[in-house]
Amino acid sequence: MAKPTTSFTCNACGAVHKKWSGRCDACGEWNTITEEQPLSQGPSGKTLGKARGRALPLLDLATEEAPPPRTRSGMDELDRVLGGGLVPASAILVGGDPGIGKSTLLLQAAASFARAGLKAVYISGEEASAQVRMRAQRLGLADAPVRLGTETNLRDILTTLEAEKPDVAIIDSIQTMWADTVDSAPGSVSQVRAAAHELTSFAKRKGIAVVLVGHVTKEGQIAGPRVVEHMVDTVLYFEGERGHQFRILRAVKNRFGPADEIGVFEMTGGGLSEVTNPSALFLSEREQPTPGSVVFAGIEGTRPVLCEFQALVAPSPHSQPRRTVVGWDGGRLAMILAVLESRCGIAFTGLDVYLNVAGGMKISEPAADLAVAAALLSAREDAALPADCVVFGEISLSGSLRPVGQTENRLKEAGKLGFTKAIAPARSKTGEDGEVSIQQMADLTAFVGEIFGAG
Repeated sequence: MAKPTTSFTCNACGAVHKKWSGRCDACGEWNTITEEQPLSQGPSGKTLGKARGRALPLLDLATEEAPPPRTRSGMDELDRVLGGGLVPASAILVGGDPGIGKSTLLLQAAASFARAGLKAVYISGEEASAQVRMRAQRLGLADAPVRLGTETNLRDILTTLEAEKPDVAIIDSIQTMWADTVDSAPGSVSQVRAAAHELTSFAKRKGIAVVLVGHVTKEGQIAGPRVVEHMVDTVLYFEGERGHQFRILRAVKNRFGPADEIGVFEMTGGGLSEVTNPSALFLSEREQPTPGSVVFAGIEGTRPVLCEFQALVAPSPHSQPRRTVVGWDGGRLAMILAVLESRCGIAFTGLDVYLNVAGGMKISEPAADLAVAAALLSAREDAALPADCVVFGEISLSGSLRPVGQTENRLKEAGKLGFTKAIAPARSKTGEDGEVSIQQMADLTAFVGEIFGAG
């Protein structure tokens, strides 16, 4: 016979009965037994079955709670990316290429938080304690009150953190941690998922801010299951080219602040130093105006950043011309070339095209379309743009120029660095008259005709 799918529960004491009766045998109350349906249907052990949980208290959306308190580290660029400082009981994931400086950055951050009054613990699963101490001495952090440990056993690490009760704990790295309840090697998908879950839930329960270091794949993504990025509150990527001294800390997810915010650092012999004015740094090596060089006024997160696009157009000795891009989207370059040929009659057939963003920057916003087109045309026509001119705007497939956001901030940053001219799409919200004179263009054909005298 089929088993009954309903149960009878006493509202007074919670006792479960097989059938209804007027009086509860457990507490003796009358008329308190009610019939209840199971929470889910299905075989026992595979579904929730008959057992019921406790009802949660539900709240309204309106609240008078203050925003979470933040602790500033004193490293302004790091605090900017975190959204204003470190939030207690938060989980932060930091990824980056091998040797890019993740351990150096987090050791400096741990020392800064410790000197700001927080109790900081640094757990290294990749290096011996002597190696970490040598790095601290080289960076001048040997006197910082940071507690250091080397371990990969997750149970021992959580036991230590529970006993020490730190304010911030840095785990370097999540791929080296292993839980004795998971039958797989450290670094596997199961181990990474289990370790991330335990550390994140531990941070929420104990009020400890946990910073996890994550390895990346050859494509630049965090290694391991994508669910790790969903578990944590903040995901930061540490970017940079080995041939450049610049390092960029970029927030791609932040539950406590704006995403896509960046912090700029410079790698020196004494560690990472902050760059307060990244625009001046990215343009510091810019010489006299040359063909193919255009300055783009971009926005990274909440801050305006000026960088230089460099293009080279040369006859191709091969049957299929090359299209090489560094720091920008190659698919968008193909689109710009197609629009120039289809709408403006300027062909790049039989020409190799090379595009580079100077300084190791990576630009992703569509506002760089017009700057890329200007760099390509400047290189093709061997005509340099004025040295005091910035360019920004989005190009549509019809050849028209679309205005972009935060035009006022872009122009203000350009004015600070001595630029006096700007080329922007028509209908851009430029605000009040400033130091930068704006030349507005309606479409790409007008831009080509007025700037390069062609089209």
